Amino acid sequence: MPENTASQDKETQERVHDVTVLGGGSFGTAMAKVLGENGHRVHFWMRDEAQVNEVRDTRINSRYMPGIKLEGDIQPTSDFEDAIGKSEIVFVAIPSKAFRAVIRQHSDQFREGQIVISLTKGIEEHGFKLMSEILQEEIPRCQIGVLSGPNLAAEIVNRDLTATVIAAKDPDVRRAVQDLLGCEYFRVYANVDIYGVELAGALKNIYAIVAGMASALDMGENAKAMLITRGLAEMSRFAVSLGANPMTFMGLAGVGDLIATCTSSKSRNFRVGYAVGKGKQLDDAVAELGQVAEGIYTLKLVKEKSEAIGIYMPLVRGLYEILYGSASINAVINSLMMAVQNSDVEFILPRTITQ
Repeated sequence: MPENTASQDKETQERVHDVTVLGGGSFGTAMAKVLGENGHRVHFWMRDEAQVNEVRDTRINSRYMPGIKLEGDIQPTSDFEDAIGKSEIVFVAIPSKAFRAVIRQHSDQFREGQIVISLTKGIEEHGFKLMSEILQEEIPRCQIGVLSGPNLAAEIVNRDLTATVIAAKDPDVRRAVQDLLGCEYFRVYANVDIYGVELAGALKNIYAIVAGMASALDMGENAKAMLITRGLAEMSRFAVSLGANPMTFMGLAGVGDLIATCTSSKSRNFRVGYAVGKGKQLDDAVAELGQVAEGIYTLKLVKEKSEAIGIYMPLVRGLYEILYGSASINAVINSLMMAVQNSDVEFILPRTITQ
């Protein structure tokens, strides 16, 4: 074998990493696809054995990504220990309602120093815990990070240009994720504000529901822009009161993700809002979607938390009254228009300004 060929083969081997994706939903599938196409060995864990068999036999996850072929060395499995046993990095794409239960059940199977990255945009009901906090509590011996941003799975699997944010305290963790996921269509930026990045990803789902309703009611572009930017104001106000960095909300994980989910029919939360805006009952809209719309769960938790700590969030309160009370979207918008006209951008006017 020529020396240069042997050198290239060795270099290729060194670039191949064992990685795990936990969760076979749309975003977990998208990340498995990116990792597989980047040449890594992907251990793809799904709880449903039928789903595992389908992906193994056809290379397609028809429930969440119909027609999308998963290329590369992707190894579907329902064996959790086998899935994470060899991996350097584990990406967790399990819905927030099941997140802790799954991690706790298998906590002894994670290794000391193993990198575990949450992909889940949600909040746990008890204690208002984010997914990174659950990981810290259940597997404290691991290195924890969060991936978030304007990442519509349907576009990623089509190799459309996309950027995301990896947030982690350890620079080696940030670099490792950038090296694994970065490619010609998927750009990975870094941040140290884990809490802010993660909270932004959870909160924006609420405003995507509002935006979906506004679109269903054919509101003008001015009104839609107002709703998005007022949403940004109140989500950043809320997050900073809990310790997040306000500048995080000016980046991809904040305003970037908010724009993507509030303007796209590919967003699950937008679609739920659109269906409700067209007259469907919430339960029917969620059932028709057939996937988890995290914003529905997040809304209740954020409303309770904001009231408990005294943070003014009129859109959160209004959406809650629409979905669980008798208010209309028009009444909520009118209420917003009649509110006191104070600060536009948070953190510029004196802190006494609350609206």
